[in-house]
Amino acid sequence: MKIAIGADHAGFELKECVKALLLELKHQVLDLGTNSTKPVDYPDFAEAVGLAVREGKAERGILVCGSGVGASVAANKIPGVRAGLCHDHYSAHQGVEHDDMNVLCLGARVIGPELALELVNAFLAARFSGEERHRRRVAKIEALEREAEHSGKRETT
Repeated sequence: MKIAIGADHAGFELKECVKALLLELKHQVLDLGTNSTKPVDYPDFAEAVGLAVREGKAERGILVCGSGVGASVAANKIPGVRAGLCHDHYSAHQGVEHDDMNVLCLGARVIGPELALELVNAFLAARFSGEERHRRRVAKIEALEREAEHSGKRETT
């Protein structure tokens, strides 16, 4: 699987651990930065990962920032991205199975490397169930995105 990965400075070290696991598991990794602990802004990396997923350059994405919250908020502003902040095993797979989550967000200051790697494995092993109730709910999310895009265009004209 091709995975886009990105992090801010707070998530850099955990991103590198996750990246090593992905390569060990023979996934293709599209590393979109950052490449050090020098302070940067998490929305830039959330945008890069989100766009890579939306544009089909990666099948899924992983974002790491200090808490995971900012990266999740920013990534979810990109239509087609369904990012979830997960700090437990159940959410990491259930988010994919029920909500078709395509970007996993992790908080480097909240969880350690061992749990992060467990969550990444659960996220990547999971598949969207395709059950009617889940398809219906994802369709409603997509409708919300279209409505927001449409209303935003009206406001600017």
